[in-house]
Amino acid sequence: MIAEVKYIPDWQPQVIYGAGSPQPTILTMDDKVKVLMAGLAPGQSIPEHPEGASVYYFLTGSGWMTVNGERLAVAAGTTIIMPAGSTRGLEAETHLAFLATRIA
Repeated sequence: MIAEVKYIPDWQPQVIYGAGSPQPTILTMDDKVKVLMAGLAPGQSIPEHPEGASVYYFLTGSGWMTVNGERLAVAAGTTIIMPAGSTRGLEAETHLAFLATRIA
């Protein structure tokens, strides 16, 4: 089966900065891969949790990602690649937007 081609010329309309919790926009998903874009408003966070293998690419803003207990500064252009089972959490200092790919 051939997957549908997705063309996104501008990422900004895909990112929603929700007042409560993050509201990710799922760009594509199948039984092996999930690709999404999401945004956090200043002060918002995603609690630490275990997850499958993932790649996070930060589009704009600044904050902190905690991976397996290590606190890493993130900003536009930062890429973090994590193996399956890694524990991760995210905190936004400014409006923080990212592209995440989760691999089963």
